[in-house]
Amino acid sequence: MYHKNVLDNGATIVTEEIPGVHSVAIGFWVKTGSRFEEPEEAGISHLIEHLLFKGTSKRDAKQIAESIEAVGGQINAFTSKEYTCYYVRVLAEYLPLAVDVLADMLCNSLFREDDIAREKHVVAEEIGMYEDTPDDIIHDYFSRTIWKNHPLGRPIIGTNDSLSRITRDHILSYYKRHYCPSNLVVALAGRFQQNEAVDLLETALGALPSGSINNNITPPQTTAALQTFYRDLEQVQICMGVPGVSLYDEKIYVLQILNIILGGAASSRLFQRIREERALVYAIYSYSLAFLDSGLFTVYAGTNPANCQDVLDLTWEEIQKIKESGLTVQELSRAKTQVKGSLLLAQESVLHHMHRLGKSELVYHRLIAIEEILKKIAALTGDDVQAFARDLFDPEHLTITVLGPLNENQITYPQSISKHNSNS
Repeated sequence: MYHKNVLDNGATIVTEEIPGVHSVAIGFWVKTGSRFEEPEEAGISHLIEHLLFKGTSKRDAKQIAESIEAVGGQINAFTSKEYTCYYVRVLAEYLPLAVDVLADMLCNSLFREDDIAREKHVVAEEIGMYEDTPDDIIHDYFSRTIWKNHPLGRPIIGTNDSLSRITRDHILSYYKRHYCPSNLVVALAGRFQQNEAVDLLETALGALPSGSINNNITPPQTTAALQTFYRDLEQVQICMGVPGVSLYDEKIYVLQILNIILGGAASSRLFQRIREERALVYAIYSYSLAFLDSGLFTVYAGTNPANCQDVLDLTWEEIQKIKESGLTVQELSRAKTQVKGSLLLAQESVLHHMHRLGKSELVYHRLIAIEEILKKIAALTGDDVQAFARDLFDPEHLTITVLGPLNENQITYPQSISKHNSNS
């Protein structure tokens, strides 16, 4: 039920018909995000995402929202480091409306000076809200520390300083460079007729002038450090991690299993040891981020300042146990079953299908079948995971960031690691 069409102007359409549902989800995916920005325009991708909702030659901002909400649908967007997505979910009969609204936003947005000024204020409020949420902002501090001076280390949202420098001319230039058909993937999933849907999209987007963009990227260089950011808070926020793997690395499947066992679930070693047994934290978890040429693996925890060193030591102790002793048969089996369950349960959502279609086409230029993923997961052994953990958790690449009422003299690297490069 998967189809792929490329329009004459270079825009790609990927579709997946899902029998038995009453809705469709459609996303316009643009291969641009914060990593493609110059330092002086940091945050411009996210700002443009906001501005596409502010009005076109056909609809004002209120009409854009009302047109979809009036038929019970959802319209939204998000910006990541490597792509931006505008999407709608509606009942199948309203697919023409969804295409018309999204295409109108993409092709006919006005970028008026007063809208730009207002939206800068909105984003500034968003930045302020983010800065007031320590358990969110610590992840940006971690990226900035480990990937110093690289676009992947910058916050997607930008800064107040960078936003103040962005002009309408900057916006129009960036939009013209990146919002071209060769940089666009349309992902459609749900209930529709294939030929009718492609004709609809070709009519809406076929007139877009063809163009191309050089999306060459430079991989980040890792800067291992222990860095503190002093703030008068009740808790300290901790991120502790190492470089991970890219989206093209086959070890991404091993990392999925390792993440679940170490800290990616309530049954994980870190959650059970540090929260359930020792009661040192309320929240502790691990996660991985994968990009086109690089990745991160990170452990997050929030704790009382007096417990910070214990949490760091115990986290590394659990990592060392996996490196030295491996996994139990039960852990491996449970993690594989968890991956399978989450993949299959997600298939019940048309939005998930749309997201998988869009991201797969942008990255791999094909749809990776669920069966292919499950086969690779099933083939993994405990030895595979242990060997990967030994390579991944190199103490020389370990970076720690701490946000809260501590300075660099009050914490150290985990006791079993001898490091000397700390900054505050």
